[in-house]
Amino acid sequence: MKSKEDIDLQISKLEEKYKNSGQDLSSYLDGLLYQRYLTYWDYIHLDTLLSLQIPRTHFPDEEIFIMYHQITELYFKLILHEQKQLVDDKTQEVDFFIEKANRINSYYRVLISSFSIMINGMEREQFLQYRMALLPASGFQSAQYRMIEIYATSMENLVHHTERANFSSENEIEELYEHIYWKKGATDKATGEKTLTLKQFEYRYTPRLIRIANQVKDSSIYAKYLQLPEKVKQNESLIKALKELDINANVNWPLMHMGSAYRYLAKDKKPIDATGGTNWKEYLPPSFQKVVFFPELYSKDELNDWGKQWVDHIFNPEKSTH
Repeated sequence: MKSKEDIDLQISKLEEKYKNSGQDLSSYLDGLLYQRYLTYWDYIHLDTLLSLQIPRTHFPDEEIFIMYHQITELYFKLILHEQKQLVDDKTQEVDFFIEKANRINSYYRVLISSFSIMINGMEREQFLQYRMALLPASGFQSAQYRMIEIYATSMENLVHHTERANFSSENEIEELYEHIYWKKGATDKATGEKTLTLKQFEYRYTPRLIRIANQVKDSSIYAKYLQLPEKVKQNESLIKALKELDINANVNWPLMHMGSAYRYLAKDKKPIDATGGTNWKEYLPPSFQKVVFFPELYSKDELNDWGKQWVDHIFNPEKSTH
């Protein structure tokens, strides 16, 4: 138990704190006196959290589908929480950089390992039925995931790889955004028509995504890395953490999506359309996207072969050595 002198000192510090902010300590003490004790369930809003799973059909596995995606979005929020601290950091301390990158990787590792819930934790027959009640909603519409990409790297690195050579950091953010890689995943190749899923997403989030991209144009994680002193850029732990982030976000995570899509949407070697109408067999493979957050860390050959072995592993296992 603290002594009276310690308590008096704390009260004195509180008086000074509230005096400097023009507040009355006595009123705050009254509030503390009347306030209820905090409980775990109130602090994390448990009842509200557990009420957010609202299936649209009677199939039991739909609730698993909902909860898994909600959990995923919470992990995306954790990733963004760490990214924002890196973007806002002015110290250029390498230990801080490494710590944040490693935290992000720890979240990705949980997400990647948890995808077995999606691959093995639901009945395919149920999924193929309740998914029809979800049209045109799609995980493609995760705005947080697009924000993660924008915070991670320069916008020119997110341009579709078939057009990337035509753009650079000199282009306006709005122009780069129009050629961002994921739009091709929800566009009809024959007609060039955007799916309703993409139209909805763009209407809701385009202004926000462009605003963020402009805000972090010179302070994305990749930009922060390039601004480090040359000696610091060669730090092996930093390079390892950033490469792992690249692999987690742009190879392992899409790979797990491919495994899930192949499990539920491939039938007799003929793909079934995703709920949002995305071209998942062309959109998901890492070697088709060729998204790399930190291209300076790789050789030309590594960039050219990005993710290729993983596509072979999924679709042509007889050709794969993995």
